[in-house]
Amino acid sequence: MAGKMMNEFQDLLPFMADKLGGDGLIGELCKGFNLLMDTEKGLITFESLKKNSALLGLQGLRDDELQSMLREGDIDGDGALDEMEFCVLMFRLSPELMHQSEGLLDDALEQEFEACFQTK
Repeated sequence: MAGKMMNEFQDLLPFMADKLGGDGLIGELCKGFNLLMDTEKGLITFESLKKNSALLGLQGLRDDELQSMLREGDIDGDGALDEMEFCVLMFRLSPELMHQSEGLLDDALEQEFEACFQTK
């Protein structure tokens, strides 16, 4: 079920990026984070994810699937997701969006490299 949900989400994220632009996409991801987070801790915890997952249509996920989602995105190992970890996880779950981001990074590096040699 978690894989099914992730596949559906990764199909929508590039569409959202095209439709909303970069800033709009980040804004929507922040809204998603705010829906799922524990308001007292300012983090997505297992308890807040379980309690609020129905808001995103994820009510059918088992506890082990929710724990797996948390582990997947938990960069600092504190057992919860902060806003940055949540956004990074959403980007990682979307290979197409990551590919687009890599292309933009390559273009920016190439322009910087060319500018460096033009000034010498």
